[in-house]
Amino acid sequence: MAMGTSIFITGGILTGQVIGLHELLGKEEYWPILLSTTCIPAFLQLLILPWFPESPRYLLIDRGDDVGCGTAMKQLHGTDNFDREWEDMERERISAMGIKPKKPWELFMDRSLRWQVLTIILINGAQQLNGINAIYFYTDYVFEAAGIPEVNIPYVTVGTGACECLTALTCGMLIESLGRKVLIIGGYTLMAFWCICFTLTLTFQGAGPWIPYLSMGCVFAFILSFGLGPGGVTNILITELFTQTTRPAAYMIGGSVNWLSFFFIGMAFPFIVTKLQQYCFLVFLVVCVLVAVYIFLVVPETKNKTFLEIQTEFQSGEKRKASKADYGPRTTLLSTPL
Repeated sequence: MAMGTSIFITGGILTGQVIGLHELLGKEEYWPILLSTTCIPAFLQLLILPWFPESPRYLLIDRGDDVGCGTAMKQLHGTDNFDREWEDMERERISAMGIKPKKPWELFMDRSLRWQVLTIILINGAQQLNGINAIYFYTDYVFEAAGIPEVNIPYVTVGTGACECLTALTCGMLIESLGRKVLIIGGYTLMAFWCICFTLTLTFQGAGPWIPYLSMGCVFAFILSFGLGPGGVTNILITELFTQTTRPAAYMIGGSVNWLSFFFIGMAFPFIVTKLQQYCFLVFLVVCVLVAVYIFLVVPETKNKTFLEIQTEFQSGEKRKASKADYGPRTTLLSTPL
């Protein structure tokens, strides 16, 4: 269900690319109509969202509304058979007794959550700074630099959207078998590799008539790698690394970092291109490598674990690090006779 977000976001991107083709609403006189189509999903949400149930965890843990939670669970499941989910929420409610929901700034002051907070800041920032939006913002420039004929660029752009949509579906099928950590590390590693390949093809653009198509293949492979890992797994990790009392604040921090990074790369990429030219994607190579290493070293695998188990694993890791700091290799403990 969490993967549905990525699937429908990529589906929306692909839909926008298709209706923006010259044969549909991409002509200059149709631009007002094309831009006004954004009111359709907004209007549908206004009609549909009031009928949606409230979050069961919010009702049970934050509001203490057992009846409302049961009603919401039944509406979401379509049946009364949700005992396992209820037991999981009950355990989380017991652990959260007497704890008020935290504000975003309180997460920064809670030392027991510092690694989770640092993780969501890094993965949300990296989701925008890894190069995927540079390709989408400046598709025309990227493909023009790759030597693709101008008349074919809009259709190649639609292909990029179709690639990401396909990999979002693939990620949804693989995430429970391979796990979150394997997919996101593998995705960033592959993206780093394709950054190197794309830089090489741009550098040796005139070496042969087939090089531009190789560059285009690198772009498609880069997008496929993003959709297979970071594009789908990032939002799930935010949910799984926090419990109900801290999750809303964590989403506020993650969302803020995400949009600020989105704005930053949109403004900065033209200057990066001007300064570095064909080597501009080496910046994204560094981002991808650093994030992959961080996730490998710090973030635990969350597959088949409850929110409480994941929190406990983070806290136990924190305690082990604290123990090593207190009892370093040079510390000698002497036992004395009574």
